[in-house]
Amino acid sequence: MGVKGVSRLSRVRRSLSAGATPGIAAILSASLLLSSCQSIFEQAYEPTVGPSSNPQIVDEVQKDDPRAQMGAREHPRIVASYGGEYHDERTEKLVARIAGALTAVSENPNQSYRITILNSPAINAFALPGGYLYVTRGLLALANDASEVAAVLSHEMAHVTANHGIERQRREEAEVIASRVVAEVLSSDLAGKQALARGKLRLAAFSRQQELQADVIGVRTLGEAGYDPYAAARFLDSMAAYSHFTSVDPDADQSLDFLSSHPNAPQRVELARRHARAFGPEGSHGESGRDYYLKGIDGLLYGDSPQEGYVRGQTFLHGSLGIRFDVPDGFQIDNKVEAVLATGPGDVAIRFDGVSDNQRRSLKNYISSGWVTGLLPETIQEVTVNGLEAATARATAERWDFDITVIRIGTQIFRFLTAVPKGSAALAPTADKLRASFRRITPQEAASLKPLRVRVLTVGANDNIGTLSARMMGTDRKLELFRLINALTPTSTVAPGSKVKIISE
Repeated sequence: MGVKGVSRLSRVRRSLSAGATPGIAAILSASLLLSSCQSIFEQAYEPTVGPSSNPQIVDEVQKDDPRAQMGAREHPRIVASYGGEYHDERTEKLVARIAGALTAVSENPNQSYRITILNSPAINAFALPGGYLYVTRGLLALANDASEVAAVLSHEMAHVTANHGIERQRREEAEVIASRVVAEVLSSDLAGKQALARGKLRLAAFSRQQELQADVIGVRTLGEAGYDPYAAARFLDSMAAYSHFTSVDPDADQSLDFLSSHPNAPQRVELARRHARAFGPEGSHGESGRDYYLKGIDGLLYGDSPQEGYVRGQTFLHGSLGIRFDVPDGFQIDNKVEAVLATGPGDVAIRFDGVSDNQRRSLKNYISSGWVTGLLPETIQEVTVNGLEAATARATAERWDFDITVIRIGTQIFRFLTAVPKGSAALAPTADKLRASFRRITPQEAASLKPLRVRVLTVGANDNIGTLSARMMGTDRKLELFRLINALTPTSTVAPGSKVKIISE
């Protein structure tokens, strides 16, 4: 989130504006659908190499490659926006082992890659020109075997070998020009901000043709490396199920990062299966690498990292800052790097972040200092929130109404922005719930906060899905999440001696 502690608070660069949240909500609810394609393999492929137990580990991409220079420019921004790098020797060796097998049979085996595990619970993977590959620890936690991660990496490697990043740069240059026009003409209203947000979303995604091409190359690479070629379709299903699980409105919202930047539809899953059939029937080819994969992610950090605070159901807690608050029932909290976001029914959105204020201005003057678009000055009120100095106000812009609440603790100002469609009756009760729930936590409460991790268990003779899911922590929907992270259907059972994942401290 944007409120990471004093150091992160001091780095908040963008002012919160009343028009920003709807743009964020638009990105969270965006869905890109993929039309069907008839291209399939016409011949079977025999693997020439298996997963390596001693893969190449590439630390540097080619210095003299202009594509690598392009990736190098963007690399720091990507790492910063995803919470930094995740360092764990066992996990890093696991990912390197998978990538090494893929590189050996890729379209360009001389291409080297720099693979970064991002310290983010988001489920995402992407590539930059020149061989920069990224995978989040959230994606690693969802995957159940090495072949599923190999499916994702081979797809992203295909974007690199096909030079899709260069083509995207050309589109980006055109988009920058259009964005400047939008900024100049529409900078003061919500429509301009939404147009800019839509432009950024378009730039985050490769074209449908490029995605299909990467699918073809990726499945072929997956099979030739000795991995299960059906893993691509299998993991697409898992990601779609997880996206549905985390969505406030499953019929309209597709909040999973990977599916927001990679088109996904049932047709694409079927196409992945059709590509895989070139290697033979399902279950007849390739290894999954499940045993060594589960060993490699045992203990993997799950969900929010300690420096970013914790989401526990409807509650956000931050031990270092010593604060907590609750969102109403039915809301989904998303702890982003730049802020804590929450979305709820009826297009209601919440943003929470913080800034430093060494000037110690009155909160009434702070609200009216120009960072809120559409502010209604007559609505500013100085109040207290659980004994803390605070102020509230209302704002309006285009089709949206806003409640702004700022609360001071020392030299830090914490900020809530609640946005609802104009005239919605949800504004007051949502904002009131946030204010009433915000408070300091005790040192004992802070000390009790511990991060969640992926734990791999061996199923005992008396275990079943019910007893195992009861050991899950950090969620009120224990059985649903247990099935999701283990890719189990409602009719699945677990056999004694098999391995499963749970989430616990």
